[in-house]
Amino acid sequence: MPTNRPAHLTRYLLFGSLYFAQGSILAYFTALNALYLLSFNLSMSQVGVFAAIALTPFIIKIFFGMLSDRVNLLGRGHRQPYIVLGLLIQAACLIIAPFIHPGLYYWEFALLAFILMSGMALYDTCTDGLALDTTPADERGTIQGIMVGGRALGVVVVSAVIGVVAQHVGWTAAFWCLAAITLAPLPLAWAVRERPRPAELQFRWSAFRSFGRRAVIALALFGALYSLIINAANEIVNPFLQHDFAISLTAAGFYTAVWGIGVTLGGLTGGRLADRIGLRPAALGAMGLALASILALALTASPLMAWPLVLIFGLAFGYYETVYFASAMAFTDPHIAASMFALLMAVANLGTGVGLALSGALVDMTGYRLTFVIIAALNLLALPLIRRFVQANSLPS
Repeated sequence: MPTNRPAHLTRYLLFGSLYFAQGSILAYFTALNALYLLSFNLSMSQVGVFAAIALTPFIIKIFFGMLSDRVNLLGRGHRQPYIVLGLLIQAACLIIAPFIHPGLYYWEFALLAFILMSGMALYDTCTDGLALDTTPADERGTIQGIMVGGRALGVVVVSAVIGVVAQHVGWTAAFWCLAAITLAPLPLAWAVRERPRPAELQFRWSAFRSFGRRAVIALALFGALYSLIINAANEIVNPFLQHDFAISLTAAGFYTAVWGIGVTLGGLTGGRLADRIGLRPAALGAMGLALASILALALTASPLMAWPLVLIFGLAFGYYETVYFASAMAFTDPHIAASMFALLMAVANLGTGVGLALSGALVDMTGYRLTFVIIAALNLLALPLIRRFVQANSLPS
C-alpha cells in the first residue's frame, strides 16, 4: 500500500471506522442486550445462552478466512468485497430486529442475532486479513491498538446515546440508529483497491502445519482463557448494577460509555507498550490488571463507586485484547493470513461463548459478587500459557 502520510492516515481511518461499526453492536450487547431480553421476562440463563448463540459465527470464522484467502470475489480482491457484504448483512438484520418479540419468538430472535453476527464476523475477519496483508512487523501493536480503540470509541459514543434513545424514543429507533452507524464506513470500504497478491504469498494448505507448534497452541489457549474472563465479567456488570442499585437504561448506557473510554485507553496505550516492552511483560501486566479490576467490581458498594471501577475494568479489557491480538499477528503465517488469524480469534471467541453462558449460570446459582470473584481467580491459569508462547515471538520466516 502507499506509504505517504495522507494514505497512511486514511488507512488508519479505514480500520478504525470498521471497528467503530463493530463497537456500535458491542455497545448494544454490553449495555442493553441483557436488559432488553430481561424486559421480556427471560432468565439470566436464557440471556447467557442467547449471547453464546450470537457469538457462534466468531467461533467458526476460520471458514470466512479461508474463503477470503482463496477467492478473489468478483475481481475486486480478497478482502474488500467481503467487508462490504458483511456491513450490509449487519445493517439489514438491525432493521429487522425490532419486529421480532424475544419473549414469544426466542429462537427466531436468536437466529437473527446469529445472522447479524455472521455479517460482523465476515467483515471482521477480512478487515483483520487486510491489516495483516499491509502492516509491517513494528506496527502490529499500533494497528491493533487503533482497531481496539476504534471499537471501544464506538462503544463510548453509542453507549452514551443508545440507552437514552431506547428509554425515551423506543427500541425500534435504537436498532435503526445502529443500522445507520453500521453503514457509515461503507464509502471508505468501497474505495479500497487491493494490489494483486504476489505468487510467493498465495494460499498454501501446507501452511496450516503452523497450528501444530506448541507455542501457537499455548497462544490459542491463552486467547480462549483471556476472552472467557473479560467477557464473562463484562456481560454481568450492568445487570449487577441494576440488580443491586436499580440503575436506569440511561445510566446503563453511560456506565458502558465509561467502560468504553477505559477500553480505548487500554487499546491505544497497550498496543504501543506491547511493541516496546515485548510479549511477556505485556501479557503478565494485562493478566494482573484484569484480576485486580474484576475483584474490585465484586466489592462495589455504591453506584458512585462503580464509575472508576468500571473505567479501570475497561482499561484492563482493552489492554488484554490488544496484547493477544498483537501476539496473534506475530504468529500468523502470511500464506494463510486471514485463515490463521481467524482461527486464533475463533478460539478466543469460543472462550467468549463459554464465558457468557458460564457467567449467566453462575449468577443464577451463586449471585453476582461471588461470580466476579470466581472469574477473577481464573486469571491465574494464564501463567503457564504465557510462559510457553512468549518463548517464541513469531513463526519462522
